[in-house]
Amino acid sequence: MKTIWLGVLLFSAVMLLYVTIFKKIGFAWVNKFMFHIVLAALGLYIVNYSGILASVYIPLNPVTLSTVFILGLPGVALLFALKIMLI
Repeated sequence: MKTIWLGVLLFSAVMLLYVTIFKKIGFAWVNKFMFHIVLAALGLYIVNYSGILASVYIPLNPVTLSTVFILGLPGVALLFALKIMLI
């Protein structure tokens, strides 16, 4: 069973490399993706360390980062409001 999964993984990796290299989409999307993750983390750090409310701390984990990554600054406001409402 492990060899089947390894084969699927290798085939997927080869096809991903084929698409990124030969279809000329490049790796610009990786830079954009990383930039958005860094901005999401900065937004959460600003809320955590700004001292707006001393009791509000939004943890920096994959769930909160993905929320802010998808929703942007309204995502930070959403997490902030949820934290205030649930306290």
